[in-house]
Order: sequence, then C-alpha cells, then structure tokens
Amino acid sequence: MMAPLFSLPARRPSARGLLALAAIGAACALLPGCGKSSAEAPPAAEPAPPVVQSGQLRFPAGHPQLALLGTADARAAKDVAVELPARLVWNEERTQRIYPAFAGRVTTMHADLGQAVKAGAPLALLASPDFGQAQADTAKATALQSLSQQSLKRQRELFEAGIVARKDLEQAEADAAGARAEVARAAARTRLYGGGGAVNQQLALTAGIGGVVVERNLNPGQEVRPDQSGPALFVVTDPTSLWVQIDAREADLASLRPGDGFVLQVPAYPGASFSGKVTATADAIDPGSRTIKVRGVVPNADRRLKAEMLATARVQESRANGVVVPAAAIVLDGTQHVVYVRREAGVFEQRKVTLAQEGPGEVIIASGLQAGEAVVSQNALLLARQFQAAAEDAAVAKKAAP
Repeated sequence: MMAPLFSLPARRPSARGLLALAAIGAACALLPGCGKSSAEAPPAAEPAPPVVQSGQLRFPAGHPQLALLGTADARAAKDVAVELPARLVWNEERTQRIYPAFAGRVTTMHADLGQAVKAGAPLALLASPDFGQAQADTAKATALQSLSQQSLKRQRELFEAGIVARKDLEQAEADAAGARAEVARAAARTRLYGGGGAVNQQLALTAGIGGVVVERNLNPGQEVRPDQSGPALFVVTDPTSLWVQIDAREADLASLRPGDGFVLQVPAYPGASFSGKVTATADAIDPGSRTIKVRGVVPNADRRLKAEMLATARVQESRANGVVVPAAAIVLDGTQHVVYVRREAGVFEQRKVTLAQEGPGEVIIASGLQAGEAVVSQNALLLARQFQAAAEDAAVAKKAAP
C-alpha cells in the first residue's frame, strides 16, 4: 500500500499571511544580505498573491513560492515495478505438525526447540494406558490366531477321517481367516505408532521428516489427549525453503501466474533482495480486502529469512495504458484524487484523476493525465492550499462587486 495521501485541510483566516510569510522566508534564505538588521536594509515588500483565472492558478513572475514547487513529468506506464504486501510462512510441503494419537503423560523429552532431527527420531515419550490397550489387543489377536490355526488343523484331520461334516471344516477355515485379518489390523495399528510386540504402554512421538524443531508445546509430566484443542505438540520443518503469501490485486494476476518470478525484500535486511517463484494462485477474491492470495516459494539456504516476517514482493508488470507519477504528487480533495499540472511557467491547473494502482513511491494513473505533462511533486499540499485560498478570495470579491 502507498503512503497516506495528502488531504486538503480547511482554510483558516490567517492562511494568506502564513503562506506569504512561508514563501518570503523561503525566498529570503536564497537572497544575499537577508539576515541584515532592519537598519541596514528595508523590509521586503509582500509579493502579489496568485490569482485564479479560467480555473488556473497564476503566479506573478518571480514569485518566491515558485521555487518551492518542484515538478516531475508523467511517463507512460509500460514496465512498472509493483510492490505488494507479503508474509513468510513455513513451507507446508516440508513441515510436519505432531499431535498425540493416544492420551497419556509425558515421561521423557528427547528434542528441544532449534534441534535438528532425522526422520524417525524420537521427540518425546508418553506413558499411555490407551496405547497399552492397543498393544494388548494385538497380543490377544495373535493368541486367537494361534488357537484358530490349531482348531482348523483338528477340523481338517477329523473331516478327512469322516467324523465331522464339511460345514464344520469351512467354519474353522473362516474363523482362521478372520483371526489372521484381526492380527494384521491390530499389528498395523501398533506399528503405526512405534509399538512392538511387548505391552509396555510406552508411546513415542517421532519425527516423520528430517528437519529442525521450530515449535515445542510440551513439557515433562504434561497430560495430553488426542481430542484437546490447541497447537501441535511439535512442529518440525525444513527451514531452507519458505512459502511467501502475497496479497495481490486483480490487476496483478497477469504477472503472478505459477512459474513467474518475483523479488522479495524484508525490513530486517535493507538493500538485500531474495528471488522467489510463484507456485499457486487462489481461485477466489477475499471479499473483505478485495485481494487474491498468491503463494510463492523462496530458497533460504542460509536461513536468514524467518517465518512470519513481513515482506514486500516486487513484481515487474507490463501496462498498456496509464501514466506513472510520484506518489507525493497526489492530493486527496474530499474523496477525489487530484494532481496539479504546470501548464506554463507560473501557471498551474487542478486535474481530477483516477488511480489504477497505488504504491509507496509511485502511483499509476488510469485517466485524467497524459504522458509528458508536468505535475507538482514537491509541496503539492502547499499549492493546493494556495489554490483554495485564491478561489475563495475570488468568490468574496465577486460578491462584493456592485
């Protein structure tokens, strides 16, 4: 977002005198001998005020206030560097958030904040009766499978001897198959959470990926449950790559397609820039901010960038229409944006404009101004106040005329 635009203040009765004194003071600083006492030099005469004619503010030749009004030429908006607000977050494709699968109490901590871990490394150990129940279910299923296999063996021998019917053999085969399936299910469940064949109620929280522990919300003796709300117990991520969340406008989407590059700047490193690439663009506009979420990725091998840093994404955009002027040239008159165009030496015209895009240093004007026209970019607010004062004086004089 651009810096706050100047807004035109209400006129005070002493504005004319204050403006004249400011102009005289500025001009006095440029003149030799201005600091001499009144005995040596007579006081300077107050210059004639500017007047409004045909909607234009005209200054007398040599008016000292003209030295304060710097101008800049509007240029065609072809290749424009657009700055968009952004925020750094963890790369979710290289991040794991670890929650408890069973209720339990923390008995041992194996990892701390900032520690590098490998995939499969234990982070903490819980004493969990619920996990012990799962281990017991596996042991029971294994015992039942052994029993069903023995029963099937006996039924097969009896069937071959003609003692039992075929349906009894088929029932024994079905029971054995069910027991095998139950063993596979129970064993897979305990293996998923690191349990072996023993029933020890020891549940290990392990890292599923290699990286760095960037968040820890667990302490020894703490009770945890899988249904409790709150942050993850551990967050493990690879900080050598970060995501960038960019808030873009509709007009910026043509330059923020997947694969397009951008330059990232952060306040923590003035003058430094980091190259990134767009990876995804949202399909909906945020109704509150009227922006579109764009996601990018930026390499961070030296780990200088940190998650949750605020940043600015600088994007080069090509524009077919509009002109670019300094942001300081824009004045807010009520709800209307205006600029002051220098028509000729000492002659200025107020021009209503429509903004296409606002930036901290430059503004793109969609209509109301042509390329090559000179706009007041220094002390534009002073000129706006002078313009208003001259218009009010002209109105008073018109009413007083017979």
